[in-house]
Amino acid sequence: MWTSASFGLESEYAVTCVFPGQPGLSPEELSPEQLSPEELARDIFRPVVPGDRSSDVLLGNGARLSVEAASHPEYATPECDNVLDLIAHDKAGERILEEIGVDAQRRLREAGIAADVYLVKNSTGGCRESYQVGAHGEFGRLADMLIPFLVTRQLICGAGRVLPTPQGAVFSLSQVAEPAWKGVSPARIRSRPLISTRYQPRAGGQAFRRLHVAVSEPNMSETTVLLKLGATDLVLRMIEAGAAMPDLILDNPVRAIGAVSLDVSGRSLVRLADGRELSALDIQREYLARAREFAERNGADAASRRVLGMWQRVLDSVATGNLDAIAREIDWVTKYQLIERYRATHGLPLSAPEIAQLDLAYHDVNRGRGGYYLLLRNGAVDRAVCDIDIFEAKTVPPPPGRYRQAG
Repeated sequence: MWTSASFGLESEYAVTCVFPGQPGLSPEELSPEQLSPEELARDIFRPVVPGDRSSDVLLGNGARLSVEAASHPEYATPECDNVLDLIAHDKAGERILEEIGVDAQRRLREAGIAADVYLVKNSTGGCRESYQVGAHGEFGRLADMLIPFLVTRQLICGAGRVLPTPQGAVFSLSQVAEPAWKGVSPARIRSRPLISTRYQPRAGGQAFRRLHVAVSEPNMSETTVLLKLGATDLVLRMIEAGAAMPDLILDNPVRAIGAVSLDVSGRSLVRLADGRELSALDIQREYLARAREFAERNGADAASRRVLGMWQRVLDSVATGNLDAIAREIDWVTKYQLIERYRATHGLPLSAPEIAQLDLAYHDVNRGRGGYYLLLRNGAVDRAVCDIDIFEAKTVPPPPGRYRQAG
């Protein structure tokens, strides 16, 4: 069985208020006669951040809720040593933010303010993953081997987005391919790197490194998160074990991540440092082949085998253009087909405002109106965890010895 020592997810949400007859507004865009950003933040998050307390709150389930930026609250899961536990805690974060939004809307209306409060899991700050890796080892080698995987994995776990461009709207695999990323950095905030590391002490005097992956998607699909975390963890374990890895160092990772995001066929070529050109499909197939060999030698549990099977199925479906085969499992495919059906029914171009609204609604965490949750209610998407596990994760940390408090 292969497993990381621990995983963590940080997701940033966007807060939007809709007033009768007006478009959705972020707190910063509200006019003084409506509600100030400070008043809105105080009212929305009053149940969890009362008075003048710190904007970072540690919750009873081991998670951290940060509301330092009123319109972009961030939920950080406790660090779990089991992918399924982590998915349950990520979804618990959605439930917690949903309840905060519903309660805030009720209180605003009781105060005479007619506003609908939306909490949407697709802020431009996106999502960050963390993995525990060994304290000793060459970070440059890890980065060289990991970055080509991260740049191309949007093909298997992208959240999807309608992206306006000077040439017109296009569908992008990724929500996070647009920022001016750098390759690696020890400082996440300063340079927005693809990956970074931080040393952390451990009981008994041991130390380890926490690898942060900033080029991560605000996924709604549980199965997509399972594939994203499981495949990445397996690649990390292979690198740390010294397994033979293909030479896939990219010539320009920033340029490549943008090129890959705009090709749903996965066939656009990206240049490697040695002058060769490969497609995202080619690169992902190389990683999958090595991952299968590694798993066969070291053993894999049921969740790991599910990840490997899904990984293969997604690549095969994209290669043949048979997206129906993975529409229940992969976010970008689910959203892409939802948008295309809506466009066909209503005769709309991709640039239509209604399409932008549908794109955003997919990430609304309110289960009564969010696009993803409407599909879930209609049995159109697959699950990885049960509702009872999510309900428990709202208040209960992972089992003892299987998590670390979010920090």
